[in-house]
Amino acid sequence: MADIVKQILAKPIQLADQVIKFADEAINNKQECSELKSKTEKLAGLLRQAARASNDLYERPTRRIIDDTEQVLDKALSLTLKCRNNGFVKRVFTLIPAAAFRKMSSQLENSIGDVSWLLRVSAPNNSMDEYLGLPPIAANEPILCFIWEQIAILYTGSLEDRSDAAASLVSLARDNHRYGKLIIEEGGVNPLLKLVKEGKPEGQENAANAIGLLGRDPESVEHMVHAGVCSVFVKVLKEGPMKVQAVVAWAVSELVMHYPKCQDLFAQHNIVRLLVGHLAFETVEEHSKYAITSIKPTSIHAVVLASNNTNTATTTNTNVGNKVNDDEDKSRVSHPTGSNNQQTFKMHNVVTSTMAMKDGVKPGNGSLPNTQKTENAVIKKHNVHHNVSLSMSTNSLHKGRELEDSATKAYMKSMAAKALWHLAKDNSVICKSITESRALLCFAVLLEKGAEEVRYNSAMALMEITAVAEQDSELRRAAFKPNSPACKAVTEQLLQIIEKADSRLLYPCVIAIGNLARTFRATESRMIQPLVQLLEEREPEISKEAAIALTKFACSENYLHLDHSKAIIRAGGAKHLIQLVYFGEEMVKTPALILLCYIALFVPDSEDLAQAEVLTVLEWASKQSQFVQNEMVETLLQESKGRLELYQSRGSRGFH
Repeated sequence: MADIVKQILAKPIQLADQVIKFADEAINNKQECSELKSKTEKLAGLLRQAARASNDLYERPTRRIIDDTEQVLDKALSLTLKCRNNGFVKRVFTLIPAAAFRKMSSQLENSIGDVSWLLRVSAPNNSMDEYLGLPPIAANEPILCFIWEQIAILYTGSLEDRSDAAASLVSLARDNHRYGKLIIEEGGVNPLLKLVKEGKPEGQENAANAIGLLGRDPESVEHMVHAGVCSVFVKVLKEGPMKVQAVVAWAVSELVMHYPKCQDLFAQHNIVRLLVGHLAFETVEEHSKYAITSIKPTSIHAVVLASNNTNTATTTNTNVGNKVNDDEDKSRVSHPTGSNNQQTFKMHNVVTSTMAMKDGVKPGNGSLPNTQKTENAVIKKHNVHHNVSLSMSTNSLHKGRELEDSATKAYMKSMAAKALWHLAKDNSVICKSITESRALLCFAVLLEKGAEEVRYNSAMALMEITAVAEQDSELRRAAFKPNSPACKAVTEQLLQIIEKADSRLLYPCVIAIGNLARTFRATESRMIQPLVQLLEEREPEISKEAAIALTKFACSENYLHLDHSKAIIRAGGAKHLIQLVYFGEEMVKTPALILLCYIALFVPDSEDLAQAEVLTVLEWASKQSQFVQNEMVETLLQESKGRLELYQSRGSRGFH
C-alpha cells in the first residue's frame, strides 16, 4: 500500500517543483506567477508530507485527490511556461487573460484543501468527534466524502470509533442502495470484515449488520466472498458472543438470498453445521456430526432426567457450550419439555424415541433406565468426569451461553433458521446435510414452541427443504420416510398449523405439505380435509396454494392419486373448486380447474361430481380463452371432459 501511494505521489511532486522553477523564471505576469509559486510551494509541502505518511493514507481518496491535483499542476505548468517566453513577438502573441490566473489560483487552493483533508482523515486514531469538514473535491458529491471519512476511521481509528463508523455505514447502506455500492467501491468491505473478526461485541454487530446490508446484489456479494467473508463468519459462529452470532447468521441469509451461487461456498466452510448447532441449542439433542458440545455425560444425564420427569411441569436444562466440535463425539443438547400438556408430551416422546433410534436403541426396551438408583449412578459418573476434564475457562464459556437472555436465544434461533432457509433453497447437497442432522426435529419443536419469528423462519426452511425433496427422490426417501419420527413430528406440526389456519405460517406450511404429497400412505388422509377447507373463503394466495397442494396429491405423478382424489371428493372439494373456477380471483382459477380436471379424470363415475355438475363446468371452461391458451391445461381439460362424458353424460342430463 505504501509503495503504491508513493508511486501515485511521485509525479505531482515533480510537477509542483517544475511549476515553482518556471514561475521563478517568468518574464511576463511576474506578480501572478509569484502568487502561483507561493500556492504551489504550499501544495508541494503537503504532497511531500503525504509521501512521508504513505503508510497511513487511505488509498481510494488518495487516488482521486492526487489524480485531480496532478491535472491542476499540469495546467499550472503550461501557464507558467507561457510566461517564460522571450522576445517581443512571442510576448505579443502570448497574451494571457487575468481570468486564467484567477482560475488557476482557485484550483491550486482547492488542491491544497483536498490534500490537507486527506492528511487529516488518514491520521491514525483520528477521532470522529472532530468534524473534518468537506474537501473541495466533494462539492459535487458530499456523501462520498462522508463515506471516505468513515472508511478511513475503520482503517485507523480506535475500536470504539471504528464501531461508530460501522454504525454510520449501516445507516447509509440501509437508506440508499447507491450509497451501499459506493461503500463497496471505496474499499469498505475489508475493514468491516476485520472489525467483525477483531472488534468488541458492539463493533462486531455493527460491522456484520453493514456487511448484510451491503450484499444486495450478486456483484456485491461476490466481492465480499473474494474478500473472505466466509472464513470470518465461520470464526464468529464458532467463538463469538451470541448476539454477534445472531447478526452474522442474519447476514449469511442476506448474502445467500441475493447471490444463491455462494451457497456451496458457505457450505464448504461448514456454516451449515454451525447453524444447525445453534438451532439445536436447548431445542433437541443434536447429532454428533453437528455437535455443539463434546461432554458425553451431560447428554446421558439429560436423557435420564428427561425420561424421569415427563410428569413434571418443567425439565432440568443441561449446561451446554457454544464451541462447535469437528469430531464425531456423541454430544447432545437437552430439550425443555415446557408445560405438561398432551401435545408437549407427544413431541417429547417423538424427540426421545428419535434420539434412541439414532444411538441404536429401540424405544421402550429399558436401555434408558428410569430408576432413581441408575439415575444417581449416572449423575455421579457425570460429576466425577467433569471435575477432572473441564477447565475453568470452558465452564465459564458454557455458563455464559446458558445465561444469555431468552430474547437473544430466540433471535439466534430465528436467524439460524432464516440462514438455513436460504441456504437450502434449490440445493440438494445442503438439504441432505441439514436433514442428516437433527434439524428436522429442531424445526418441529420450534414450530410448536418457538416465538413468532422463529416459527415463521422454521416454516420457510421446511418449505424449501421439502421443495427440494419433492424433486430429489433420493433425498425424499432418506429424509421423509413415513415411519421416521422426525418426519412424523414435522408433519404433525404442519397439519396443526393448517387446521388452525390463522397465522402467517399457513402459506409455507400448505406448500410444505403439498411438497410431501408423495410420501404419505393411502391410509394417511388427515391432511386432505384441512386443505379442502382452505379452498373456501380464504385469501386468494392461500386458496391458490391449497389447490396446488391438493393437485400434488391427485395428479398422475402421485402413485396414490386415486385414493387421494376420492378423499378430496369426500371432503367436499368439488363444490369449492367449482366456486373458484367460476368466481375466484384470476390467480386461483387455473389451479382450481387443474385440480378439478384431475379428480374428474381419475374418479369419473363419482356421484358427487355428477350432482355438482362438474361436466357443465368443464364444458364452460373449455370455451374460456384464459384456460385454453395454456396447452397443458387444454389437454388435461379435454381428457377429463371426455372421461366425464363417458361415465356421466346421461346422469348429468338428469341433474340439469
